[in-house]
Amino acid sequence: MPAFVDIHDVTHVYARAEDGAPAVQGLDLRVQEGEFAAIVGPSGCGKSTLMKLATGLQFPKQGTVIVDGQQVGAPVKLAGMAFQNPTMLPWRTTLDNILLPLEIVEPHRSRLKRHKAEYVAKAQALLAQVGLRGQGEKFPWQLSGGMQQRASLCRALIHEPKLLMLDEPFGALDAFTREELWCVIRDLHAAQKFTVILVTHDLREATFLADRIFCMSARPGRIVAEREVSFPRPRDLEITYTPEFSAVVHDLRGHIAHARSAA
Repeated sequence: MPAFVDIHDVTHVYARAEDGAPAVQGLDLRVQEGEFAAIVGPSGCGKSTLMKLATGLQFPKQGTVIVDGQQVGAPVKLAGMAFQNPTMLPWRTTLDNILLPLEIVEPHRSRLKRHKAEYVAKAQALLAQVGLRGQGEKFPWQLSGGMQQRASLCRALIHEPKLLMLDEPFGALDAFTREELWCVIRDLHAAQKFTVILVTHDLREATFLADRIFCMSARPGRIVAEREVSFPRPRDLEITYTPEFSAVVHDLRGHIAHARSAA
């Protein structure tokens, strides 16, 4: 079966790199449709570069990037993205922030004015799913960091993307809020079956959420290990306290320690 995201023998060098060293080199990654994949590795290994390549925000110097059967040569419209910083526009309400992608992405841009009520209802339904029912009229500065990140997930999903890219989306949150949001994204993925690529430094997060975890080497980044996570779904937070869960985390930590020492 063809992979939904297929990154093959990719090397990428940023134009601003003074030494001309590649950020990733010989990078291979295949993610199936509907799969939840996580990318882990030492700092500076190219995890965020991988994300930019998969969404058409950067194009490789060498190799191919294919998403949903099409070689990537422009920003990927079927992708939604969420980052560590929610980057909500402070002058727009939470609801209007969530609707923002619809003003940009076709075919929604052409439909937005005529079908505004339909889209507002969809946004409100997403807010309810992430525990923000009734919060749409508040401005971002009236929300906590965790609430803003929930709204950011709604914004990433409002145009019903087939691919959701998450770049350290929970890294700035306290441990309790972070685990709450693990469960939110777990439930959204189960309900909507989109493909997810999560970039994270948190090995517990990767193990709790992902079907498969890819470990990257130090720069220039490439995949040096791949681990399937066989815990049945839906997963409860209690699983994170089991020896089996700890064993997976320990194994991943060993791969990253080796990648750092080999740098």
